[in-house]
Amino acid sequence: MTPTTIELISAALFVVAILHTFSTKFFEHLAHTRPTHAGIWHLLGEVEVVFGFWAMVLVVMMFATDGAAVATKYVDSRNFTEPMFVFAIMVIAATRPILQTAMTSVRWVARAIPLPGSMGFYFTVLAWVPLLGSFITEPAAMTLAALILVDGLFSRGISTRLKYATLGVLFVNISIGGTLTPFAAPPVLMVAGKWNWDIVFMMSTFGWKAAIAVTVNALGAMLLFRKELAGLPLIASDNRADPVPRVLVIVHMAFLVGVVVFAHHPAIFMGMFLFFFGIAHAYPRYQDRLILREGLLVAFFLAGLVVLGGQQQWWLQPVLMSMSSDQVFFGAAILTAFTDNAALTYLGSLVEGLPDDFKYALVAGAVTGGGLTIIANAPNPAGISILRRHFEDETVSPIGLLLAALPPTLIAALAFRFL
Repeated sequence: MTPTTIELISAALFVVAILHTFSTKFFEHLAHTRPTHAGIWHLLGEVEVVFGFWAMVLVVMMFATDGAAVATKYVDSRNFTEPMFVFAIMVIAATRPILQTAMTSVRWVARAIPLPGSMGFYFTVLAWVPLLGSFITEPAAMTLAALILVDGLFSRGISTRLKYATLGVLFVNISIGGTLTPFAAPPVLMVAGKWNWDIVFMMSTFGWKAAIAVTVNALGAMLLFRKELAGLPLIASDNRADPVPRVLVIVHMAFLVGVVVFAHHPAIFMGMFLFFFGIAHAYPRYQDRLILREGLLVAFFLAGLVVLGGQQQWWLQPVLMSMSSDQVFFGAAILTAFTDNAALTYLGSLVEGLPDDFKYALVAGAVTGGGLTIIANAPNPAGISILRRHFEDETVSPIGLLLAALPPTLIAALAFRFL
């Protein structure tokens, strides 16, 4: 296929956007050293802004090269359901009734594990919550896990090494932990309907392997930092002045489930979200600050990825289709680090007559590499937006994340290839 001018421009902008994600700390430094334009430097230093910013540049270039009609038609053809869904599910999952319930259950499980300090708590968050993502979706699991880790770990002065190790394991475990069902992980969701992958298939083919890898990753991180975690007392309870009434917890849970059930119908789940918004404001005594800013930034990031990623098919699909089923597993894991893993599996779903071993290798490779970078998996920006304020300069180093995610990624690869 001979690429068009705009496809070449979009590929170049895609590379620039990836490089930009590795350079956000530089822009934050400029914001401090050049206060005259600190606002724009801070904006460019927001990792969630990166892909949205360069997507807007692409659209402007489309207007210039192909005209307003073509540019408008292209943007209208993009499916922005996932960014809207992630926004809604993040805000609902981060409310006090949901978070308080999740934190209580994590503490209950942690106390049942006979380990000192916060070791049991740490293991539970990194193992149980990612697997829960198979039922409440990965973005919701990421939001809950990140907020629980903030209260129980990151805000308590832990070492930088532990922060990065936790982030790497969390991202990998969320990516693979959503494969127990066909509707929770975005890369699985893209192909499950067309390839007739139901919950029985997912459990028997992916789920048990993912559960083993998630457990091993969480256990390995816990043992590696056992001294630091053992010396960190488990927080006994949530010190809220006003415990949330059970009825309000049930109402919030109902909204969460409703948004998950209608995840493919934005008109319905956004209507439910607006209704939820009214309920939340009707009972401010039982709410913390809604994470609207963080949710909107993540949605903007994912929307930008949808716009930019939609122009990469001309080179991504030939690369994937030129590989054997053995090669595609590792190729997909590597390519996922540079583009959303759901985009890879979607491209695979467009090809008719793929053998079953190729389908398995493509999806397994895509979820395996989902923790390597912030753009590798749709929930990753949500985790970054919540946890980054506890890193130096409120910036997560992409290299630090990559190095931290490599060991758990290797465990996931071994599980999916050899079990």
